[in-house]
Amino acid sequence: MAGSITVVALVVLAHPQKIPAQEPIDEIPQSSLTAEIQASPQNELFFADVLVRGQSVLEVGSLASLSADDRAQIINRRIASVLAQADSPEAVTVQFDPQREIAVLKVNNRILMTVTNQDALDFNVPIETLAEQWANRLNQAFTERPLAVDVLQRLTNTTRQLLRDTINLLPSLLGALVIILLTWIVAKGVRHAGLVWAEKTEGDRSAEILIGRLCYGGVWIIGAVIALTILGLDFATLLGTLGLTSVAIGFSLKDILSNYISGVILLAARPFRIQDQIVVGDYEGTVVQIQLRATTMRTYDGRLVYIPNQVVFQSSIINNTASPMRRSDVMVGVDYDSDLNEVKTLIEEALSSIEGIQLEPAPMVLVHELAASTINLKVRFWVDSRQQSFLQVTSTVTQAVKEKLASAQIEMPTEIYTIMLREPADSLSPLDLTPTE
Repeated sequence: MAGSITVVALVVLAHPQKIPAQEPIDEIPQSSLTAEIQASPQNELFFADVLVRGQSVLEVGSLASLSADDRAQIINRRIASVLAQADSPEAVTVQFDPQREIAVLKVNNRILMTVTNQDALDFNVPIETLAEQWANRLNQAFTERPLAVDVLQRLTNTTRQLLRDTINLLPSLLGALVIILLTWIVAKGVRHAGLVWAEKTEGDRSAEILIGRLCYGGVWIIGAVIALTILGLDFATLLGTLGLTSVAIGFSLKDILSNYISGVILLAARPFRIQDQIVVGDYEGTVVQIQLRATTMRTYDGRLVYIPNQVVFQSSIINNTASPMRRSDVMVGVDYDSDLNEVKTLIEEALSSIEGIQLEPAPMVLVHELAASTINLKVRFWVDSRQQSFLQVTSTVTQAVKEKLASAQIEMPTEIYTIMLREPADSLSPLDLTPTE
């Protein structure tokens, strides 16, 4: 078929009526050949496929009073009726009516379709030749073929239909691609603008990430809606479908959606920020990244932990670095005979020489408890809240206090246990250490 030639074929599909074999072609009633040509075309589809067992056999075109799609549906219904009555129908025959300049394709004495003069003009072949070609194609399709041939034919038809649809949708596809490209450019620009604005107003990296991602995602949603509209998607139908399937989607994506919603709340509420040192459940470490789905934490021994935001949101969070300073305590036990005022003075002198202890609030030395063998004093001081500084200064204070008290000969006894014997020692019988056999 030439690229510029429009193919049109007429399908006649009234209720099948048997015609006697001896009936001459010129006696076929005009109404039985044209009864189906009563509707007006409803669209601009010029060609439609005639199907046999789901496979495209030939194409028929529209007529002045019948669209190609309606014509093909009539033919397909008649073919399906014939195949339903007999898996192997008789051969398709051609009867030509020179008075009306039409050819009739019949099988089992039933009219399948007519070939008009318009069809011949469209294909640029005589009516008799075109009718014979279509009859041969139908006869080949009616004959059962090997599985491999059938599969190959289906693949060919599917590929051809896909190619045809792609060509028809090419303008829409190009328009959608342009919209997607513009959306990508605009989304990057809006995200950058949002980040710049957040840096000037918020000063928090977590909030900057949230604002940038919301801006980026919002632009992409708008761009996707516009692109799908260009492709012809009916959003009223889509929203209706989503409404019907929202319950199933909600159950299947419950955990994922919960993580994302929890991530948005965490980024908005900001109970912690990137580089904060927090405790979440059994995990303690430094926050490395806050994403919409999970929070990444690096523990103090160098391991990365990915905690779903739903778990973080539902857990108690201890933020060790929420304030710049953190109090540390060291317990010191001295002998009951020690002068507590002297001990306090010595400890305060030891603390004054240690770098890293905050002067405000000032360190404190408190008598904590009277234990069994020692008087326990609690040394309190404030240091930088970062974990490394906290541990280093606490260790230095413990060592300095111990050395200071030891140099002043202040005893720091260990636990002492006194064993009281209620019977005199003389009354105790010696132990029998004689080995037994």
